[in-house]
Amino acid sequence: MSFESRASNFISAFLGSGPSGAAGPAGTSPSELRASDADREQVIGILRDALTDGRLTLTEHEERVERAYTARTLGELVGLTADLVPPERQPFLMDGRPVVALFRTENRGGRWVVPSEVPVTSLGGRVTMDLCEALLQSRHVVVRLAVMAGTVTLVVPEGVRVVSAPDARIKTFHDEVRLPPGATDHAPDAPVIELVGFVYGGKVIARSPKRPKKGLFRRS
Repeated sequence: MSFESRASNFISAFLGSGPSGAAGPAGTSPSELRASDADREQVIGILRDALTDGRLTLTEHEERVERAYTARTLGELVGLTADLVPPERQPFLMDGRPVVALFRTENRGGRWVVPSEVPVTSLGGRVTMDLCEALLQSRHVVVRLAVMAGTVTLVVPEGVRVVSAPDARIKTFHDEVRLPPGATDHAPDAPVIELVGFVYGGKVIARSPKRPKKGLFRRS
């Protein structure tokens, strides 16, 4: 079997595998994760805008705000804004589908729930996964790569460990993740992103977001 045929079979297999929004190994579905005060406030902000421009009546607004304040999980919050803003503007995304870029660019970021395993397939494409505002279902996330002539960029907070599994076939991996200011090593409980699978003719880049620039002048 030729190299091209083997690669095609690999990619077909990866496209058909992986989680599809179901519960992870720990048995916790994304909708069951606890909501934070910030999550509730984001939803309430969207509801406020919908009231202002007439998409919600006063009664509907009051009912949804009350439900937002009493919501315990993300699943209880999701339905409150589903009919108000498009998917890309939802306050958070619960999408366990594989990340696929076939000769195109695919981005996933913002407030999204990251399952314990994320299949990433790229054929001549560019994938960027930004985990800086993400909710991790597990402190050990496996990124299962099936990449040919593509680039995968992981943007992670400072101090997150990104490692390549011993049996991963990744020839080019640039680890540019910084430690937090003042730290000399990773914290014992730091989240770990483990890369498995293969990358042929492409590369993986892991980096931290840019730090905000300090002003040239400070007020005394």
